[in-house]
Amino acid sequence: MKVGLIGEKLGHSFSKPIHEQIADYTYDIMPLSREEFPLFMENRAFDAINVTIPYKEMVMPYCDFIDEKAADIGAVNAIKNVGGRLYATNTDFDGLKWMIENHFDIKGKTVAICGSGGTSKTAFAVCKALDAGKIIRTARNKGEPYITYEQLKECTDIQFIINTTSVGMLPDIMSSIVDLDWFPECQGVIDVVYNPLVTSLCWQAKQKNIPYIAGLEMLAGQAVAAVEFFTGKEADRTVIGDITKKLYREKRNLVLIGMPSSGKTSLGKKAAAKLRMDFADMDDEIEKKAGKTIPQIFEESGESGFRKIESEICIELAKRNRTVISCGGGVIKNPLNMQALSLNGYVVYIKRNVDKLQTGGKRPLSSSRGALKEMAAERFPLYEKYSDATVENNGYFGYALDNLLEVWNEDTGY
Repeated sequence: MKVGLIGEKLGHSFSKPIHEQIADYTYDIMPLSREEFPLFMENRAFDAINVTIPYKEMVMPYCDFIDEKAADIGAVNAIKNVGGRLYATNTDFDGLKWMIENHFDIKGKTVAICGSGGTSKTAFAVCKALDAGKIIRTARNKGEPYITYEQLKECTDIQFIINTTSVGMLPDIMSSIVDLDWFPECQGVIDVVYNPLVTSLCWQAKQKNIPYIAGLEMLAGQAVAAVEFFTGKEADRTVIGDITKKLYREKRNLVLIGMPSSGKTSLGKKAAAKLRMDFADMDDEIEKKAGKTIPQIFEESGESGFRKIESEICIELAKRNRTVISCGGGVIKNPLNMQALSLNGYVVYIKRNVDKLQTGGKRPLSSSRGALKEMAAERFPLYEKYSDATVENNGYFGYALDNLLEVWNEDTGY
């Protein structure tokens, strides 16, 4: 059985491991250019396919039968080949409806949908099915029924935001489709993007204590519905939560922050080996990028030059999955660094008493005990602010390592 996913850019896709976990077929990732797409659809050399950006609407003319749900939405994301004839549906509807119902009650609420593509049409149908009150549709350079994002800023009564665009998706992880400061009545954020695991829009919601959910659960939900459509066999819907949690944990990074010489690198290497994860030391990555040692960078470009490279490295490392990342001591001085690292990462503060920290070495800002104390007074509150958990490293190394592994394993991840 030849099954897979078509779309234009699929390097970010998590669909393969999801399908292969719940079905007994091999699932292929098949990126198609705009030129390749028509020939692929005309040849029909597949048994079943999922369809993603930008082909959810473009694929419809090639289908022989489109069910009522997909026809009403005006977008298709699942097609099966039955004797050379193509049958189509929209399982994104099932996935998004499942995700919203599992976390929010939007009945009677004012909802803003960002985007005008196939997924936005799905979101509109889901909102209607869930009896949302007022539904505002927003897009760039579109007329009725859409309003512009400038007009959206004036809609201060919005209670739920649904992002159906690719804004915030890898590789442009620092982008956000709207600013939640516009919406003082916001009660929840729903983002269909799942890579990174938490989008910048969801990260802002977290900072404002607004409940949020990113798109991984929708992806799992629509995949279960697609497997049912492809195989004709009923699937166990309770696996959606299990799949989501498992994949979330498998893709998440472990990010270690703390003072210079607090033990981040030593603990990180040992933890990575035990967890079978990759390891990255931010200071090493900075030196590789600059082609210079950290003291040389400080000498030639000052702290500001160093911090600029550090921020670039933060964003590069933030795009990784399943990596233990040992950060430089001052990474918390720039909030954007911590935003980036938190999108795919669980952040642990490695806390060590000042009198146990080392001075000198390749740490230009740790020149003396007095300098360390001043640094600690500034940074300790920031480490606490940006961390998900804290591990003390003031005594036996093995004990600190066990604690680090324990907090990682206790994290539900989702």
